[in-house]
Amino acid sequence: MNTFATVPANLFMLVEPLRGWRNVNVTHRRTKLDFAGQMKELVDTHYPKAQKITLVMDNLNTHRLSCLYEAFLPAEARRLIERIEVIHTPKHGSWLNMAECELSVLEKQCLGERIGNEETLRERVLIWNADRNNRSRKIDWQFQTADARIKLRRLYPQIQME
Repeated sequence: MNTFATVPANLFMLVEPLRGWRNVNVTHRRTKLDFAGQMKELVDTHYPKAQKITLVMDNLNTHRLSCLYEAFLPAEARRLIERIEVIHTPKHGSWLNMAECELSVLEKQCLGERIGNEETLRERVLIWNADRNNRSRKIDWQFQTADARIKLRRLYPQIQME
């Protein structure tokens, strides 16, 4: 997500909603290689002992695990991909993505005014991230399957009973 600062920057948000944990990284760009670096950090730093990580993410063109082959040697890319299971949110359902919800909270609590340089942006994001994690701010997700069948009815197949 592009930030609301005057300096060109990008925010990568990782969220584990039930644990009340998030990790925000500020990068210069939002390229496939930047995304690949985030996936390596997710696997090797944040969940090194997990056998499989379920990753819910949007459909942004740079958010493809195939980019790991552009960033790393084939064996390393394969190792990372084998540890990640991807679930994509619907194309017009960014509000279903909890990371997007957290980015909205970050914007309201921390990025409401213009930020003139990347160092200040990094400091603010780091402080916000630490505070939010220290308070274990969990996401109380209340959207249920029945609600999804109404709100997202175009995504569900229509079954005709004869």
